[in-house]
This record gives sequence, structure tokens and C-alpha cells, in this order.
Amino acid sequence: MPGDAPSAARSRTAPVTGRFPRTDVSVPAARSLVRHALAQWHVIDRSDDVLLCLTELATNAVRHGLRADDHFLVKAGMDGGRLRVEVHDTSRRRPRPRHPNTQDPTGRGLLLVETLADEWGVRPRAPRGKVVWIEFTITAQHLAEVPST
Repeated sequence: MPGDAPSAARSRTAPVTGRFPRTDVSVPAARSLVRHALAQWHVIDRSDDVLLCLTELATNAVRHGLRADDHFLVKAGMDGGRLRVEVHDTSRRRPRPRHPNTQDPTGRGLLLVETLADEWGVRPRAPRGKVVWIEFTITAQHLAEVPST
């Protein structure tokens, strides 16, 4: 008996949140947090895009958005077919996509974000810092089927 597409694309989920120190191991930990949430919400088809964009934003937070003793925050949730992931850091400096030449080993992350996310942006964070966010439209075709019971 075929399953039904879950109603996650039409409903609101409780957001997941994680706080991570300024270390390289925090990036895979943040990715794991969101990967688990995507599985819980049955988001399958866009999960690779979401996780790649999150990886780029979390890496930018670790490399450019924090002092040595700071932490960054990752928050993800779905509301009405929109999946939103936010990365909060303590730098006020706004990220800007670069256009690296072929010899530059870095600088392509925000270009990937611009390409893969449906929308992205930056807003100030009180009392200091910023929130870089990405959004993806999630429709029933992006969701895994849940077996009927």
C-alpha cells in the first residue's frame, strides 16, 4: 500500500537549535544536527543542498565571524513549506560573495549558497553580531513517503 507524503511541507516544525564553539569540529557537528532534523521532517530531495549551504555558513562563522572564545548558533525549522536555517555569530561584518580566480583556494562558499538556496540574507543580531540565513521551498515532492499504518 503506498504511503502518503508527510504534511511537513504544509506545517510548522519545532525549531532545532545548537550552540557550537569556534573549532573545525563544530562544522560537522552543526551539519549533523540539521541532517537529523531533516530526516525527522522527512526532507530528502533538498537535504544535500541544505547541508552544503549550512557547511559554508558555519565555516564562515568559524573562520570570520567569531573571536577565539565565542560560539555560533545554528537554528533550523520549517513553516508552511519553507525551510529556514540560520547561523548566528558575533561579527557585525556582512558577508559578501567573492569572485575568486581559478588560483584562489577559497572564496566560493557564498557563490554556492546563492546558487543552491532559494533565498539567503543577513540581518543584525542584538546585542552584537549578525544572522546569516538561507531558505528553501519544500514541496511534497521533496519529502520522503511515510508508510501508511
